[in-house]
Amino acid sequence: MLTETELASDERADSKERRISGRTSAKLWVAAGLAGIALVGAWLKYSPRASGSSAAASPAALPQVVVSKPLAQDIDTRLGFLGQFAAVSQVELRAQVGGTLTGIFFKDGDIVRKGDLLFTIDARPYEITFAEANAQLEVASARLQLADRQLDRAKDLEQSNAGSVENVDQRISDQRSARAAVEDAKARIRDAQFDLDHCRITAPFTGRMGTHLVSVGNLIAGSRTATSPTTLLATLVSLDPIYLDFDMSESDFLAYSKYRGHLKGGHVQKVEVALGTIHARATVANSDLVLTPGLFARVRLVVAPPSPTLLVPDSAVLPDQSQHMVMTVSADGTVAPKRVEVGEIRDGLRVIRSGLAPNDRVILDGLLHAAPGTKVATQDGTIRRDGGQG
Repeated sequence: MLTETELASDERADSKERRISGRTSAKLWVAAGLAGIALVGAWLKYSPRASGSSAAASPAALPQVVVSKPLAQDIDTRLGFLGQFAAVSQVELRAQVGGTLTGIFFKDGDIVRKGDLLFTIDARPYEITFAEANAQLEVASARLQLADRQLDRAKDLEQSNAGSVENVDQRISDQRSARAAVEDAKARIRDAQFDLDHCRITAPFTGRMGTHLVSVGNLIAGSRTATSPTTLLATLVSLDPIYLDFDMSESDFLAYSKYRGHLKGGHVQKVEVALGTIHARATVANSDLVLTPGLFARVRLVVAPPSPTLLVPDSAVLPDQSQHMVMTVSADGTVAPKRVEVGEIRDGLRVIRSGLAPNDRVILDGLLHAAPGTKVATQDGTIRRDGGQG
């Protein structure tokens, strides 16, 4: 039989064993939870979805651009001006005889050739005058023939002592008067023929007609020497060659003069110089008659001999406020902008006056992805004179 002391001792031992068993079970559950967390983490790390997310987080590929060194060639220096074409010859067509206008044989703006018929004036009054002059010539010729025969008879009578010397002198005078009358009649014929010919107004040279200022049926006032008022019919301007007038500043003119002084056979023409601009003129061949007086054109004037010059496509030059900029790529692939001074366009390429080195790699294509200071991948291209790049 157990005593109370032994019973108390046994109860304390059972209670201790239960506490130890509870602690052991809690530790096992914690260990199992930690192991489960580790397994889930490993699955997330090494699963295919986790691998894709890791790849997406890797750095993106560099943008690709096309680059090329600027094209270096020897070209001359030119200055640009705005000019206007003008006719070498310009004439106002006016009638030299008066009368009714009976025909217009061109359309306004037509190109006519030398000798082409332009206007006709009623020729009937001048045909009458021409016929009268011919009749006068016949009368004068008949009188001359009579005077010749009378002079011959007077000389025969003088030799036979049947006539006097005074009679011979009179017949000589009559002969001279008749001959003068013949010459006067011939002159009247030429005068009438002149008026008759000028009833047909033709083009004095090849050119372009202006607007006709008189219609058919109007009475035309004419004058051979323009001493009296005459009727302006139309204007005619020549086309080949044709002048091109333009203005240049005094500094440009001095640069051109300096260059021209070094040319073989060059000479400086005497011109009136004033501050501001100088009026200049170029003669342009126009064999196909395409150019017309009044058209505007741009003029390029060579003012310096050819020298090494850099050229890039005009699309590679970016405006930067009042300046220009070209994007280049350094050796480590960094985009570096460069401010440049540009010139004119030659064969589709922009002339670079300064700011660019021959070894610079200029971005030709991919400028949208080439921000200053960013890294890019480069692909070599080629600059051609036609303005294209490969």
